[in-house]
Amino acid sequence: MLRSMTGFGRSREIIDGRDILVEIRSVNHRYFEFSAKLPRSYNYLEDKLKQLISGKTSRGKIEVSLSVYNVAGKETQISVNRSVVENYVSALREIKDDLCLNDDLGLTDVFRMTDAFNVLKADVDEDEIWRGVNSVASSALEKFIQMRENEGKRIKTDLLEKITFIEAKAKEVEKINPETTEIYRNKLYEKMTLLLENTSIDEQRILLEAAVFAEKTAVDEELVRLGSHIAQLREMLDSEDIIGRKLDFLVQEVNREINTIGSKAQDLRVTKIVVDLKSELEKIREQIQNIE
Repeated sequence: MLRSMTGFGRSREIIDGRDILVEIRSVNHRYFEFSAKLPRSYNYLEDKLKQLISGKTSRGKIEVSLSVYNVAGKETQISVNRSVVENYVSALREIKDDLCLNDDLGLTDVFRMTDAFNVLKADVDEDEIWRGVNSVASSALEKFIQMRENEGKRIKTDLLEKITFIEAKAKEVEKINPETTEIYRNKLYEKMTLLLENTSIDEQRILLEAAVFAEKTAVDEELVRLGSHIAQLREMLDSEDIIGRKLDFLVQEVNREINTIGSKAQDLRVTKIVVDLKSELEKIREQIQNIE
């Protein structure tokens, strides 16, 4: 299925006490280029995310962002430094009587004591974290690919319209081409009649000149090749393969045939058609730059 290289996917879940958010976005690029914005403690996941996404996409400048919040506090262990708290309490009570103070120590006072608590990062299970991130990233990747495919459908519809336009214009050239030779032969006959006046005109010479002209201006082969390229374009657009680069090459071939037809054109009508063809082909070229 035709896919655009522009896409976005977002997914968020709470898994194993972790609030995980993954966003995937991409823009056009000739090749596959990957970058990730991860919390420092999760940098080890970058290669895994790259492998996950590269298995589903082949082209585009892709950026992944990940955020993880430990809503259950699973990765933090807090313990009370009892000896420090006891020393604080003991010292305060020593001065209580001397200064005639009330003994109203409470938990809030303990919380304010310097070094009263030890905050430790618990050992984390990297495989468990990856299972959660992988699940959320896979969901975001699905949405990302779906958006690319939806955009690809719109591009395909537009390309088919433009290809149909080129086919119609090519048929016009095919119809005009024989007329061009006949028009040239008649003009040549008129000129020779005017120049030679009453002298007899060599009909064979006229036919020979017309034949040479027809050979130089014939675009039958170019039209056949153009038709073949257009048929290939239609086949590619229905393909399930990744076709962006192939389309780019084939459009170059179409452009070559149109240029040759333009260089041989001796009829103003054909010249105008070639201008239309090149204009429409340029629009196709711009569109396929966004195809994976």
